[in-house]
Amino acid sequence: MIKLLVVDNHPIVRKGLELLFVTSPQIQVVGGVNNGEAIFDFLKQHPVDIILSEIDLPKLNGITALRRLRKEFPKVKTIMFSAQPEEIYAINTIKSGAEGYLMKSVDIMTIKEAILKVHDGSVYLSNDIAEQMSSKKRGSRSGSYYKKLSMREIEVLKLLASGRKNKEIAQELDINEKTVSTYKARLMKKLNVSNIVDLISRAKLLEL
Repeated sequence: MIKLLVVDNHPIVRKGLELLFVTSPQIQVVGGVNNGEAIFDFLKQHPVDIILSEIDLPKLNGITALRRLRKEFPKVKTIMFSAQPEEIYAINTIKSGAEGYLMKSVDIMTIKEAILKVHDGSVYLSNDIAEQMSSKKRGSRSGSYYKKLSMREIEVLKLLASGRKNKEIAQELDINEKTVSTYKARLMKKLNVSNIVDLISRAKLLEL
């Protein structure tokens, strides 16, 4: 039986996934938590095989939690389960240590397929993203911008676009404020803008 932990700040999502697998002979939802920090409290007390996690989480975002998981619980596999655009996040979350990426718009069978595939040792991506990776095709305008950015740069850009200050970004990503300023400068250079207003406008173009 695959032990699944659901991480999402919406109770209906956690409960829905629990009900989805309540009669499954292969997958058991052993718990649900609503923020990134709570993942680690749960794992210290309960065995988990796979985590199904949103990116946008309180206290500790999903990407930062993913990096920490790779260090503290390397045997636990993670599938990111998010409404964030996969053309921007999917490949970089895999590079950061996730074993899969699912859009929240997928159907029930796809969720089950992804969990089973990851449990068997494979990586799960949608056909579109897998094809992009294998063929190295350039995607949409947003995709071409995204390819210039590292996962950390995307995280910083997203937080800037949400109105966070440098100090808040530093605390959430567990980096210092000077490093945040460095990322801002890199983002402006890579996205060809000269001020924070244009940088945030670019983030909106990327649908962050």
